Amino acid sequence: MTLLFISGQEILLVLALALIFFGAKSIPEIARVMGKGMREFKKATSEIQKEFDNSTADIRKDINDVKSSFNNDVKQISKNIEDSSKIND
Repeated sequence: MTLLFISGQEILLVLALALIFFGAKSIPEIARVMGKGMREFKKATSEIQKEFDNSTADIRKDINDVKSSFNNDVKQISKNIEDSSKIND
């Protein structure tokens, strides 16, 4: 198994060193703190994404309106060209 280019033996070595340096009692607390930090990071990331989506909603709406108007104009021009070619035939 390769996780971020780290082999299983290297992971075991890191875990053994963590056990030696921090002790068996403090490892669960360290894991809890890291878990809380990851949850806070995910929460902040989702809040930033939500804020970005909210702030760009008006721009996206304007772009979609322009796109729709452009498509309608193209359809109308195509229809006019088809009608004029039928008249000329």
